[in-house]
Amino acid sequence: MITASELMTPRPVAIRSTDSVSEAVRILQELEIRHLPVVNEQQEPVGMLSDRDLRSLSVPVLLDEEWLGTARSALDAPVASLMTASPLSVELEADAAEVVDLMLDNKVGAIPVVDAEGRLAGIVSYVDVLRRLSLE
Repeated sequence: MITASELMTPRPVAIRSTDSVSEAVRILQELEIRHLPVVNEQQEPVGMLSDRDLRSLSVPVLLDEEWLGTARSALDAPVASLMTASPLSVELEADAAEVVDLMLDNKVGAIPVVDAEGRLAGIVSYVDVLRRLSLE
């Protein structure tokens, strides 16, 4: 049996819900990742931010002053305004099949992995699953 701890990317970069959307965008682009866990002070997952969540910030073909002001406000807003709150999570020893089923059933591309205290230990994305399959 393959477990979440064997599939996951350990110690993923995370962000706080009070950090700005622009900071989250910077991290996603810089690290070339698609999913960013959002944690509280105790490092417990409280949300997930994905590249899909950022689609509402896409640039229109014709820029006008009103849109630019709206875009700046959106980028300055806290991550909490765009994140998916109360994310699904799995424990380190969760079976890989359970992780994949959760991802498919809930149409998500990544799931946080938590330790026994509920703190973020890793993240399993569809890329991690595919990478493991290619090694088999």
